[in-house]
Amino acid sequence: MTHLDDGRRFTAIYDAYHRQVYAYAVTRAGRDLADDVVGDTFLRTWRRLGVVPAEPLPWLLGIARNVIREQYRAEVRQASLAAELRAWADDARADVADGITEKAAMLAALAQLGEDDRELLTLVAWHGLGPRDAARVVGCSTATYFVRLHRARKRLERALDQAPAGPPRAARRAPVSLPTQEYSR
Repeated sequence: MTHLDDGRRFTAIYDAYHRQVYAYAVTRAGRDLADDVVGDTFLRTWRRLGVVPAEPLPWLLGIARNVIREQYRAEVRQASLAAELRAWADDARADVADGITEKAAMLAALAQLGEDDRELLTLVAWHGLGPRDAARVVGCSTATYFVRLHRARKRLERALDQAPAGPPRAARRAPVSLPTQEYSR
């Protein structure tokens, strides 16, 4: 099959099934996400045009279902990360000195990392990008981005453990309890 034939086949599939895939996406993900789901579905269809079955609708809806599930998992991860960051922010407000020490340790650890690792870590945490957009920025797939991010986080953890800006990470995270004594004058 030539590239022209592939284009014609894809166009025929798109024209025949776009409405049905869109309707499925609206019922499963809502109108706000439906266009993204449909776009990702047909992008994957184009990339895998050679394996599209003769009756493509069930296959297309399966792809759309997987796209929706991936988006849901990404949202859950983002919500979990946001909750963790809020907890850290609350902890930092509790004792300003601890927050300053943590910030200094984090900045020192980030300075020890390579530029690529710093970029991976800060695209989501500081610049507010989602994993898919961050992957686009660094020029890789989302899956590859997660692998690189995991490795960068491990290197950051090691750098934090070696950071000179305070006690070892384990000690910094342990709750500090001060003895209570009554002093009389």
